[in-house]
Amino acid sequence: MIPGMASDSQVYLNGEFMQIGEAKISVLDRGFIFGDGIYEVVPVYNGKPFRIKHHLDRLDRSLAAIRIANPHDRAGWVALVEQLIERSPSPTCVVYLQVTRGVAKRDHGFPKEPTAPTVFGMVNALVPPGKAQREQGLSVISLPDERWLHCEIKSVSLLGNVLAKQAATDAGVDDVVMFRDGYLSEGSSCNAWVVIGGKLLAPPKNNLILEGIRYGLMGELAGQIGVPFEARKLSKDEVLAADEIMLTSATKEVLPVVRIDGKQVGAGKPGPVYARLRERYDALIASL
Repeated sequence: MIPGMASDSQVYLNGEFMQIGEAKISVLDRGFIFGDGIYEVVPVYNGKPFRIKHHLDRLDRSLAAIRIANPHDRAGWVALVEQLIERSPSPTCVVYLQVTRGVAKRDHGFPKEPTAPTVFGMVNALVPPGKAQREQGLSVISLPDERWLHCEIKSVSLLGNVLAKQAATDAGVDDVVMFRDGYLSEGSSCNAWVVIGGKLLAPPKNNLILEGIRYGLMGELAGQIGVPFEARKLSKDEVLAADEIMLTSATKEVLPVVRIDGKQVGAGKPGPVYARLRERYDALIASL
């Protein structure tokens, strides 16, 4: 019995659907031994995947970056996502997909013999942010970003992110905002945004952050409401003095940060740019 998981939950593993307790992989799977694999998370609202093309584009990029041959074409991935949604007890859920390099003798180099990738998929409940988080905001702490230099790959090697999230838990706050060499990168598993002088700002897309699916979307929504958007390096001093801070991810959607390192952000409550972006985001979800 796995806490928080129903014993009859259906998962996909290497071409078959089964109950989660029946799903087994080899201890020599390179995802288990080395974290040699990638993953993707697709939010689903009322049975409809949200921006699935963008998620599968990122999956393609991650596989190519670590030189794993894509085990499915685009139609195959879409079909798998749809089959997982059909097996979900709720039409609002999160589809998790993972591909590893497969099973081979433990050796740091890629297997010399052809190795079939391990493909895994499951569905979890999606609980959108509640009223308190949306209206009262989040508290975060700042941390140095000590992760590797290829954060643009959605790798299953997430120990740095795990330790960052646990630091937030230990501090009794919701999340962290990380800085690399004094410049903003992201949260433990989310993109970070600031508003300064009415302009929406984000770190540039590069190898130091994972380009969240909401990264491009936030720029689109900002354009719709007439808020200027710019991607550039943001110093810690700028972030600490920002009028607004926000975090975005598949499960956080768009949420405001009202305290950082125990000090209030801006007026200490969700700001006007957040409110307008949130309204547009909600309208987009409702239109699916």
